[in-house]
Amino acid sequence: MKNYGKYALAWMLSLGLVLNGFVPARSETPPSAIPAGSRLAQAAAALSGGPEIAAPSAVLMEASTGQVIYEKGADEQRSPASITKIMTLILIFDALESGKIRMTDQVVTSAYAKSMGGSQVFLEEGETQTVETLIKCIVIASGNDASVAMAEYIAGDEGTFVQMMNDRAEGLGMTGTHFEDCCGLTESPAHLTTARDIAIMSRELINRYPQIHNYSTIWMDTITHVTKQGTKEFGLANTNKLLKMATNFNVTGLKTGSTSIAKYCLSATAEKDGVRLIASIMAAPDYKARFADAAVLLNYGYANCRLYEDKEPPALPLLPVTGGVEAQVALKYGGTFSYLGLHGEDFTLVEKNIVLPDHIEAPVGMDQQIGAIEYVLGGNKIGEMPILADGEVEEAGYLDYLKEFFEEWRVGE
Repeated sequence: MKNYGKYALAWMLSLGLVLNGFVPARSETPPSAIPAGSRLAQAAAALSGGPEIAAPSAVLMEASTGQVIYEKGADEQRSPASITKIMTLILIFDALESGKIRMTDQVVTSAYAKSMGGSQVFLEEGETQTVETLIKCIVIASGNDASVAMAEYIAGDEGTFVQMMNDRAEGLGMTGTHFEDCCGLTESPAHLTTARDIAIMSRELINRYPQIHNYSTIWMDTITHVTKQGTKEFGLANTNKLLKMATNFNVTGLKTGSTSIAKYCLSATAEKDGVRLIASIMAAPDYKARFADAAVLLNYGYANCRLYEDKEPPALPLLPVTGGVEAQVALKYGGTFSYLGLHGEDFTLVEKNIVLPDHIEAPVGMDQQIGAIEYVLGGNKIGEMPILADGEVEEAGYLDYLKEFFEEWRVGE
């Protein structure tokens, strides 16, 4: 009876696929034999509500909106291994953005940084490398020694840096995360995160610092060790094998991780037709499964998602200001509106409604929210974008009114 049900399901699946032009009508492939990532598998996933993957925890997220497309065990806390380094990289780029450090700065390797095991680029105590070189070592080769060297350079010691990591995670709303080190090598049971939180911090890194892809897409590179023993070249090979897999989307990164506790983890980022997706995989049973799972999720996302972005919103008027030193204030949009469609929506039917008051009382501050533009599709509001003041208008005083009176009197003469 069990086999009969299985083949009956396969027959119904094949019939549905035939009607949609996927496979020949005579196909009787049982669902258990469908190759992962095939068009048949994708269609089966769509019928069942989502793709089948081996990993117990995963999230598929669209990067610009942050919308979750698929999740499985998304909030289960697990050891992240070297996925930890995504937060380390966020703090490195934070320090670069603030001017605290520069790409050309020379970083000296400490004895502690040299002592790191696991994935490493074999930095020697006293060896100097530039910040940019160490970023390559972290992103491409997942160097634990390079991560600690950068943590010490930015914060003075790893412990202080880890506190910064936890503070940054809290600021991003990563409620299931606690870091104990900067590289994920620790076996501490308190070093935990979730598939959802991995997607959140991956989104922060690629949105805030898109230059990360300049490094996360490098397949192979070399660095030069200059030590007391002499000069030698060392090869860096990217641990993200998804970069070399045949896909119908562009793989842009991001980070792998594996330990005996964490098993096999991956944060995979990709782009196709302007849509950027993040697939976070935790605790996959083997290294092949994590890449296969990511590919399945990304294929699923690109088969079902379309992104609407309003890159040319309506022009905004000047808004009258009462009681101010200026009679009007310029307006601007608070960003670019985007919406992720999952059901084949016709975005040409999107309606835009600008909601503004007739006037505003002074004082008016720069970036003060004045109104909003609302987006409606099929009679339903799908989102809005704030409209802000693009200038300041101070409240008029007695002298301002007196000056205005004399100017009007002079014009009247």
